[in-house]
Amino acid sequence: MEFNFTIAIIVITSAISLYAMNSREVLSRFMMNPYMVTQRGQYYRLLTSGLIHKDFTHLIFNMFSLFFFGPNLESIFGMIFGSLGPVYFIALYVLGIIVSDLPTVLKHKSNPGYNSLGASGAVSSVIFACILFDPLSNLYLYFAIPIKGFIFAAIYLIYSYMSAKNSRDGINHDAHLYGALFGILFCIVLYPDSIRIFIEQISHWKMI
Repeated sequence: MEFNFTIAIIVITSAISLYAMNSREVLSRFMMNPYMVTQRGQYYRLLTSGLIHKDFTHLIFNMFSLFFFGPNLESIFGMIFGSLGPVYFIALYVLGIIVSDLPTVLKHKSNPGYNSLGASGAVSSVIFACILFDPLSNLYLYFAIPIKGFIFAAIYLIYSYMSAKNSRDGINHDAHLYGALFGILFCIVLYPDSIRIFIEQISHWKMI
């Protein structure tokens, strides 16, 4: 039986998240605080912030999304990169956590009261990497409304960009936006032919 890295990530993230939810000290020490990163050199927060979640609902939503997209991307990477597929998958996920938080660090580096947490940036990287390779697959809004992947991607990017500029809902939309963009860029750099695959697929799509 082939090892499933997505499940491993889900198990590790869930275990650490549940532990942190019951320990204010761990939660405070692990979450993303740009001020502590830039002023105190606590760079580890760039990674640990993606291993914890605010509450059970936050955790379930991210891990549920990863469960549906992760195995698909593992399979795609395996077909393209062979034995290096798992290495690139883990690299995408881990770097997705870090890279998606960098704009937040720059934006809030002088604000000691700003905190964020969650694996949303990395999960967005995985989802958008899948969409790049399979843009015509159906995604389901609210688990009921089917929408093509590339259309969802466009809506998601626009919404995240606008929300990052104007929202006051306490959600780190920057992480969503830059995580998604990183997922696309990562695949293009490693496999430039992915652009051709994407364009060819959507060029044959017809609304009716």
